[in-house]
Amino acid sequence: MDAASPTAGATGVQTVLLAAPRGFCAGVEMAIKALAWMVRAFEPPVYCYHEIVHNQKVVRRFEDLGVVFVDDIADVPPGRPVMLSAHGSAPEVVAAAQANGGYVVDAVCPLVTKVHHEVKVRAGKGYHIVYVGHEGHEEAEGTMAVAPEAIHRVESVEEVDALPRFDGPVALLAQTTLSHRDWAGVLDATRERFPELWMPGRSDLCFATTNRQSALMEIAPSCDAVVVIGSANSSNTRALESLARAAGCARVYRVNGPDEVPDDLHGTVGVTAGASAPEELVETVIARLAPARGVQEVRITTEDEYFPPPRNLRDLLSSVDTAAGFLLGGPTQDRPPVNDRLVAASEVLARLG
Repeated sequence: MDAASPTAGATGVQTVLLAAPRGFCAGVEMAIKALAWMVRAFEPPVYCYHEIVHNQKVVRRFEDLGVVFVDDIADVPPGRPVMLSAHGSAPEVVAAAQANGGYVVDAVCPLVTKVHHEVKVRAGKGYHIVYVGHEGHEEAEGTMAVAPEAIHRVESVEEVDALPRFDGPVALLAQTTLSHRDWAGVLDATRERFPELWMPGRSDLCFATTNRQSALMEIAPSCDAVVVIGSANSSNTRALESLARAAGCARVYRVNGPDEVPDDLHGTVGVTAGASAPEELVETVIARLAPARGVQEVRITTEDEYFPPPRNLRDLLSSVDTAAGFLLGGPTQDRPPVNDRLVAASEVLARLG
């Protein structure tokens, strides 16, 4: 039986409440399209430091096209083109990539760049930085590497309580993909310990992450079950799963695709997707659920943010657009349009596949 076909759905599902916004955020859109350009412009293999985004389907699609994902920049052969992932990289990683002699594109999300800048500035002014982030997450590791001598990572109230007494001013910064639930208790505890705490005027939390969480909370109380689409190593996806449970939904499932959707769901099922999950996965999951009364999209806001590709890649494409296939070894007719705002990353992935 085809898990993506309507006849394979959970026959007890009456209605799907579809959260909006969901799926790809502006940073992921930018990163995927930038890597797609590199795949079409350069002879394989193209290298990428860490997974370009935290989604199995997206990573496998690029691997099939000759992209090699590495966790150590030293594994990139000299002279080969390399992309640095959307999660942000340590300064020494960026320097090592640039020294390797190949074409380097840093696809870091601008919102992560903002946090890196805040760390650098505060550390330069003598602040001790309390950074709320998940241990081992690429974004957290890259951010902490900006000023390792000044930064202290925490992710619980207990860890805040265990911080030493600091001699000097204290700043609080955060991983962009945290949930408000993860952030609120730690924020309160840090403020209590350090009353003169400095925080940026604009929250570090990603607007897209916040929007997806708010949209989920709009539908979760009305659902008999919630399906969250995204990979296990996606922080914002796991935050959505946690929020659905906190909202009191008895059945919450994080799935990579339609084949992982339980076949005994019933009633009203909520569906959302993490910021790294393509819309085609949402479509196949809904087909699997096959709601008897259809799909009702519940939209709380419309996102129109746009992050352009990294400047050096944009300039390259503009200057050699017609000759890139000959000079760099890739066909120009299959490359995403230079005016990438006109095409969605999900469409780019479909073309690549």
